[in-house]
Amino acid sequence: MNHPNVNDRKYTTAASFFAPTAAISDTREKSEDTYTVASNDKRVEAKKRTEIISVLLVDDHQLMRQGLRQLFSLEQDIQVVGEAVDGTDALQKIRQLRPEVVLMDVHMPGADGITVTQQAVQEFPAIAVIILSMQQQDQQVLQAVKSGARGYLLKTASAREVAEAIRMVHTGSVFVAPAMTDMIVKEYRRISEGAPGENIETLQPKEVEIVRYVAMGMSNKEISEKLAYSEKTVKNYLSTIFQKLHLRDRTQVAIFALRHGLLPDEDV
Repeated sequence: MNHPNVNDRKYTTAASFFAPTAAISDTREKSEDTYTVASNDKRVEAKKRTEIISVLLVDDHQLMRQGLRQLFSLEQDIQVVGEAVDGTDALQKIRQLRPEVVLMDVHMPGADGITVTQQAVQEFPAIAVIILSMQQQDQQVLQAVKSGARGYLLKTASAREVAEAIRMVHTGSVFVAPAMTDMIVKEYRRISEGAPGENIETLQPKEVEIVRYVAMGMSNKEISEKLAYSEKTVKNYLSTIFQKLHLRDRTQVAIFALRHGLLPDEDV
């Protein structure tokens, strides 16, 4: 996106004031015109200042934060107002700085990016969060959308994509890579059509609980520790759940849980 060169405009306007007197009329009308040009220029400058998007960088890797800061220094309408190194720090900086857009790493020490996003959006509904991830994980994308994130980007995205994503979410739009969008649409469409046998009433209470944990992004090992089961027992439960619901993988189970309200907001 090309932005007007403010410095050039200032030079041109200033040059008109120092032009030879022969080229400038001394009439009152010309003076009023000069005053109007100066006033308009000030209004344009004021407008540009209000259009600058304040951004908070949240990532536990200093190199990543430095790279993003350097990238945005080249953008006239994007300003980095702060940095955070983990979830707790992120919430503190959000409350203190009130950024308009937050670039949130999904994997951080302590609270993960999706959990922090949900809490930030609950406290500040107008804030726009873009989740950053090293890998495209369908289940993670769905959780990000559920948490209130307005964007999901891979860290391999180009500088242009990142800047454009910030501008889009700032206007209230949602930015997700086309491949991810296609996945989300297909999965929600498939569930909305209602596959035969995909009925929550077919699940036992313990199976519902495991579905909820899967939707929260927990691994088989984490679920086994949570329930004091062996990993093999958890795998057997999941196989049964897949068969009962006619689902193929954990992503579809997560979407099923979201659609049927098995994942309360406070549990994300």
